[in-house]
Amino acid sequence: MKPLKVYLNKANENWIADRFRREWYQYNKEISTNRVNKSNLIWVLSPWTWNKLNRKNLDQKKVLCTVHHIDSAKFNNEQKKNFYELDQYVKSYHAVSDITKNQLSELTNKKIYSIPFWLNQNIWYPIINKTEIREKYDIPIDSYVIGTFQRDTEGHDLKSPKLSKGPDQFLEIILKYKEKNPNLYIVLTGKRRQWLINNLKIHHVSYKYIEMASFEKINELYNCLDLYIVASRVEGGPQAIPECAITETPIVSTNVGLASQLLSKNSIFNMDNYEKVKPDTKYALEKIQEMKIPGGFKKFTNMLKEINES
Repeated sequence: MKPLKVYLNKANENWIADRFRREWYQYNKEISTNRVNKSNLIWVLSPWTWNKLNRKNLDQKKVLCTVHHIDSAKFNNEQKKNFYELDQYVKSYHAVSDITKNQLSELTNKKIYSIPFWLNQNIWYPIINKTEIREKYDIPIDSYVIGTFQRDTEGHDLKSPKLSKGPDQFLEIILKYKEKNPNLYIVLTGKRRQWLINNLKIHHVSYKYIEMASFEKINELYNCLDLYIVASRVEGGPQAIPECAITETPIVSTNVGLASQLLSKNSIFNMDNYEKVKPDTKYALEKIQEMKIPGGFKKFTNMLKEINES
């Protein structure tokens, strides 16, 4: 049996998978290769980019595919066709959450591993002085600051809400918060925030928008929040959940992705009970300890070695 040499496919989409790929190669050089022809295991980290890979390589090598989430509302015939075309090459799947694993199990009989991605504590960490950060970004010191750092607008017209991300639900929630907190202030980052920004203007909600923030800035912005809200209908992670946990940022979430694995039951809500939900930073912080690097790579290396040896 050949020693494990894994190749991770490139997304080149300025997306989180690109960062995971860079971090993997940085910390796992001994079992990795940047040349697909030198590998004996291909890790398809971005499944929608699998067609960029040579099918001969896919056919000759063992293939692991990460699935981040499945949006059943958009899982049409074309997406099913693409999934099953890739499935014929895949030996095993990696799901980023138990919810995604359960969805995958209805589509394939291949082995599925459920492992949350690792956390880089050199990027994400708590900062004590919130006042200093708010002053830096010109955020009113005495405001009640709520954050949402993920896209909310469909790309095809830059007007329609991306309903899987729940911007309509987020808007409903913050308008209710505004009744109790007249000094409400919203912090936004990321691309395609047009729908929410337009509605914040309509409802006269103050906000700060930083479109392309560096990791350093995003970490600071997490640390200036009073609350982060995940109001999504469908998610893989989202990474905001473990990132809030490690930065000790208060967070509440709908029951999507990793929420039930990392957050207290009291921090998970639906649109009937969101007014009663409460963040629990200590609970979330305890849950993500084993995800920190380098320990956060252990389950992944074990998975890859098991696939290579099977």
